[in-house]
Amino acid sequence: MTTLKLYNTKSRSKEVFTPIDPENVRMYVCGPTVYDRAHLGNARPVVVFDVLFRLLRHLYGAEHVTYVRNFTDVEDKINARAAETGRPIGEITEETIGWYLEDMAAVGALPPTEMPRATQYIPQMVAMIADLVAKGHAYEAEGHVLFAVESYAEYGALSGRTVEDMIAGARVEVAPYKRNPMDFVLWKPSSDDLPGWDSPWGRGRPGWHIECSAMAHDLLGERFDIHGGGIDLQFPHHENEIAQSRCAGHDFANVWMHNEMLQVEGKKMSKSLGNFFTVRDLLDQGVPGEVIRFVMLSTHYRKPMDWTEKKREEAEKTLRKWRGLVTGIEPAPSPAPEVIAALCDDLNVPGAIAALHRFANDNDIEELAASASMLGLLGNELASWPTMDPVSDQIRDAVGDIIAIWSDKRRNKNWKEADAIRDWLLEKGIRLVSHKGKMHEWRHENPDMSDPDNRRLKASELEAFKEALK
Repeated sequence: MTTLKLYNTKSRSKEVFTPIDPENVRMYVCGPTVYDRAHLGNARPVVVFDVLFRLLRHLYGAEHVTYVRNFTDVEDKINARAAETGRPIGEITEETIGWYLEDMAAVGALPPTEMPRATQYIPQMVAMIADLVAKGHAYEAEGHVLFAVESYAEYGALSGRTVEDMIAGARVEVAPYKRNPMDFVLWKPSSDDLPGWDSPWGRGRPGWHIECSAMAHDLLGERFDIHGGGIDLQFPHHENEIAQSRCAGHDFANVWMHNEMLQVEGKKMSKSLGNFFTVRDLLDQGVPGEVIRFVMLSTHYRKPMDWTEKKREEAEKTLRKWRGLVTGIEPAPSPAPEVIAALCDDLNVPGAIAALHRFANDNDIEELAASASMLGLLGNELASWPTMDPVSDQIRDAVGDIIAIWSDKRRNKNWKEADAIRDWLLEKGIRLVSHKGKMHEWRHENPDMSDPDNRRLKASELEAFKEALK
């Protein structure tokens, strides 16, 4: 078996991955708080850890990997959305979970083994909090239960910060009942208009951090292999998870992995900058989910990813070419060794994609199909977008010649003849896409690439039409 090496945030080094139990490799990834559509940044950890999930299944067998990704369905943002809209909380969370699953499927993510909802694990959370109180790691104050940070000597080891640095750099909730500014909420009181459950400390609801600790312990046990999420969760969320879990007597995760943040055209994604958009926004604009996935995979997960229009265009062009090549091809029995080797080097997906380009250029189509599948690309589940027919060079050249004639007609303001060319091409399934008045792309929107009889694009017709235009 190829040696798998992963970068462990906690040790700040790349380590050989040795599963606790090769018969049950276990991974937990923090999921969304379900009150709105997933934005593009939310999709990056899903895509990153989906590739790791696929790799682990390849290395250890699909039946030997357990992947848990949770839903936070009790949280103040959800309560605020319910108050703002007047809709029931359950209705909002149910709808948002449905949206999330649809959008993540659209970018090619496999369903995790388990997708627990926080509200299903309240008893486990109450039990863990009670244990922390009994052991002196948590205390009750004014209806709240707080974790005592000073009771855990290793607090800050994951993020590599001192408590003083964390206080200076974090948004710490100021509350007179806290013994230490860094102490965080495990349980909070609920008024009658908010979700609440009975507990030894009165009716209330859990804090955010305790949710993942309780669910991970219940589903994966005292100790499991990998815990993942975005770098924005490293502190305080993951730091707090470690503290409360270890103090409760659970070893928790061996390896901690974090993907870097996402930017848009070189800037932080922000509503104030007008560059904030959801995965659904892109899908509704006609950007295929496979293209979104490819762009995200093109940057190593530990580097900031920059979403740009140029990258989108290049990704679509590449995928159209590859889909044309692999149509009707039986994939190789398994992914190419160099692709697996790249992925086993701390998920070097850009290196794996470079290998796919070589396969395409060298006409190793069976290898291309099998290896792309390892990355969640070129599969049938993502094929429902207008894709160029696997046309011959003769057809491509003929289309190029016709487009050149069309462009010349437009330059000479011969609009009637130019429009006639455009309309004829459209009848054949060729849509001309222009930007700022210049044609920069053509798409063959074929209803069924797998059936030659359905193809509207024929070399003989193109050649005859081209000759008639001369």
